[in-house]
Amino acid sequence: MTAWHAFPEGFEWGAATAAYQIEGASLEDGKGLSIWDVFSHQPGRVVTGEDGDVACDHYHRYREDVALMAELGLQTYRFSISWPRVIPFGAGEPNEKGIDFYSRLVDALLESGIRPCATLYHWDLPQALQDMGGWANRDTVKHFADYGRLMFERLGDRVPRWVTHNEPSITAILGHQWGVLAPGIRDLGVTARVIHHLLLSHGLAVQAFRASGSPGEIGITTANTSYEPADDRPETLEAVEAARDFSTRLWHGPVFGRGYPERVARYYESKGAPLPIEAGDLEITSSPTEFLGVNLYSRAQVLPDPSRGVGFRNAEPTLPLTDMGYEAAPHSLGDFVRFISDEYDRPLIYITENGVCDNTGPKEGIIEDTPRVELLRGFLVGLAEAIRDGADVRAYYVWSLLDNFEWAFGYSRRFGIVWVDYETQRRIPKASAELYRKLIQDNGLEA
Repeated sequence: MTAWHAFPEGFEWGAATAAYQIEGASLEDGKGLSIWDVFSHQPGRVVTGEDGDVACDHYHRYREDVALMAELGLQTYRFSISWPRVIPFGAGEPNEKGIDFYSRLVDALLESGIRPCATLYHWDLPQALQDMGGWANRDTVKHFADYGRLMFERLGDRVPRWVTHNEPSITAILGHQWGVLAPGIRDLGVTARVIHHLLLSHGLAVQAFRASGSPGEIGITTANTSYEPADDRPETLEAVEAARDFSTRLWHGPVFGRGYPERVARYYESKGAPLPIEAGDLEITSSPTEFLGVNLYSRAQVLPDPSRGVGFRNAEPTLPLTDMGYEAAPHSLGDFVRFISDEYDRPLIYITENGVCDNTGPKEGIIEDTPRVELLRGFLVGLAEAIRDGADVRAYYVWSLLDNFEWAFGYSRRFGIVWVDYETQRRIPKASAELYRKLIQDNGLEA
């Protein structure tokens, strides 16, 4: 039996992308090198041996892509600004041609009735700053605030929504502890410094936004997993709380004025890698914001594991897996939204990323990406139910508008609701794009 799941009046529907994943034009018009320009060209870093030099060629095709957004009925579009495109060496003189690109993009969006949402940092640090220590160097915090100040000055009159960082946990853990993403470092001491400096830079950027007098709103976007106990033992329930401390509260605590979870701070200190907190830092990290951006793709079931320093491990998956290897857990979005809403006294939430990796290809020019359609439908039903339960969620951005460069997986993973033929750069909307277009039109769905 089906039912109608309506969203609140005024709910915003959008799509999200990231600069390095779609723009291409990696060295055009004065752009500097990013850590991803360097990392993706190092042998063995990207499993397919590919890079983002061309990607979706959005830098040259942005007008075509904005027209596509308008056809789908998007009401808002989240993109990221490439720091080295606008300040090639990360600090110093700006690159006017780079700034002009984003100015033209913003104007094109506004002309089409689409509200821009700009992310300052989606993992592409200027290589020149990495050469001086990158996020492990506290000076990078100041440079980030200066970069934000420049963007607010140039675009703040037309961009109503800003995100400081996209998924800082991925930058810190996958980039500096595991070394599987740029800059490819494996050092726990460096990781601890990066964690704190990312959060500190967020706070300073928020303060720069306030000082700029820009009329819009600002927040941070975090990477999240909905944690569930794998069984009902008390020690398993405690393991879930440990998992939340290390991957959720580690990032939200300093932002919401609660500081770092004690067990996380103790863990890093016990490893000789203390978080480098200086006097006044936590007042900066908790600079007030208007919203919390939530990215979520799946769940994880947790088990206690005393042999691991963190005290927990993920259980083996029990649900079918997507083409990315994530569990297909449609309930996870609503569950996490309820958790975060209860945990932090019902903050204003935007779902800044949620989507499905589904590599279904064209058949006679049509892409029936049924696994994505069904899982998206499940995510959205769960979100509608969480809103009815009291969560204050006011926007949803599907990841992603286009198939794109999926970081260390190259072009072998497809998250787009629009197919990209990388040889010809042809865009083909998938069945999921039609689902999304109708969802926006109706502001609800049947399931």
